[in-house]
Amino acid sequence: MEPILSRKTILLVDDLPQNIDLLRNILSPGYRLKVALSGEKAISIAQSPSPPDIILLDVTMPDMDGYEVCEKLKASALTRKIPVIFVTAMTDIENEARGFEVGAVDYITKPVSPPIVLARVATHLALYDQNRVLEEKVRERTEELAHVRDVTIHGMAVLAETRDNETGNH
Repeated sequence: MEPILSRKTILLVDDLPQNIDLLRNILSPGYRLKVALSGEKAISIAQSPSPPDIILLDVTMPDMDGYEVCEKLKASALTRKIPVIFVTAMTDIENEARGFEVGAVDYITKPVSPPIVLARVATHLALYDQNRVLEEKVRERTEELAHVRDVTIHGMAVLAETRDNETGNH
């Protein structure tokens, strides 16, 4: 088992404690868990200095439903890249489509199957990690290209300043 500090963090969001308990039983052996019983609390936790690596979010909640929570998360620069998986009893195709429209990466229907929850969480965490690594490589490569461009421009400027008898001493 991994040391607890290196484990990924999952934010579980559901207004019903029994649903949180079920997901906690499935996920706690392999992940650190944070819990929010409301959409407002979920947004607050996601925007904290130690944000979760992934969010499992119920759709049907009082005050702010899961779709609205997801929209707010995706509208914020701090949280837009955190993957959101809806975990809900809503099985209509329209609800599933709406979940993807507001920015979710997956949609799991209740009652949940533990192997499916574990597999989908692992898959989306791996994709999220790969995206972070690729973004870092792109940032590093962009910095290298900017440096090469600057060196090239400087070299051309020095070359242009070089005076040569055969080109008219200019």
